[in-house]
Amino acid sequence: MLVSGKEILSVAKEQGFAVPAFNAGSGQLVNAVMEACEEAQSPVMIAIHPDELSFLTDSFVAQVAYLANHTKIPVCIHLDHGASFEQVMHAISIGFTSVMIDASHLSFEENVAISKKVVEAAHAAGVSVEAELGTIGDTGNTVEGGVSEIVYTDPKVAQDFIDQTGVDSLAVAIGTAHGIYPKDVDPKLRLDILEEIEALTDIPLVLHGGSSNPDDEISKAVTMGVNKINISSDIKIVFANELRNVLNAGNTEAREPNVLFPACMEQTKKVALDKIKLFKSDDKVKYY
Repeated sequence: MLVSGKEILSVAKEQGFAVPAFNAGSGQLVNAVMEACEEAQSPVMIAIHPDELSFLTDSFVAQVAYLANHTKIPVCIHLDHGASFEQVMHAISIGFTSVMIDASHLSFEENVAISKKVVEAAHAAGVSVEAELGTIGDTGNTVEGGVSEIVYTDPKVAQDFIDQTGVDSLAVAIGTAHGIYPKDVDPKLRLDILEEIEALTDIPLVLHGGSSNPDDEISKAVTMGVNKINISSDIKIVFANELRNVLNAGNTEAREPNVLFPACMEQTKKVALDKIKLFKSDDKVKYY
């Protein structure tokens, strides 16, 4: 069933788990994570970045909506890192049920202004809004982007931002980065900052850059109030690596998608199932 971001995350906040938001940049990735979620009975947000949407074209949203309308698990179609009011409005017009406006690189006042404008328009259409306060890092070579220097979310201004904008969920910066960390980098989440933010705010919190962080830290973040975690690189890397294995297997005549992709999709599904269990979203469909 197709639902809004507010509908899917309010239950997660009440029940103490995190909804996986998989950046599924192809039909094969969408089918793989949907199979995982149906098997695990987990709600899911299918996140699509504007660059992915540009590549896939608007018709891809209709494909995801079809899947959502033909399953019993809650599915939200989410615009990831919308960069402008116009981009967000376009997403709403083609069927997204949740949008993110990312003005985190602007001043606090400018972030409030554009986020509030998006909320007013999106809520009028029944669409939920996520915004970001603080900045997410970037390890390089990701569609989501980010900054080289992380600016942590200030817990003392988070609720003020929520009150002024009316956003439905808030992406917080506590030390994560988009992409996979280099081998010489040991990522550490500032769980102390998360604890303070959670104590001072009243809406679902979102963690971006959830790929390759230590499982114990991610699990702890969920117990401390994170209700949505974005996963992109982890599912795409295993898909790509398995595709390389298939192509290097010696069958130079292999060309049909139904020959090349099934093994890749199975690897993606395995990772998705691992994340679902880590986020404690398995067997949670019963609450919707």
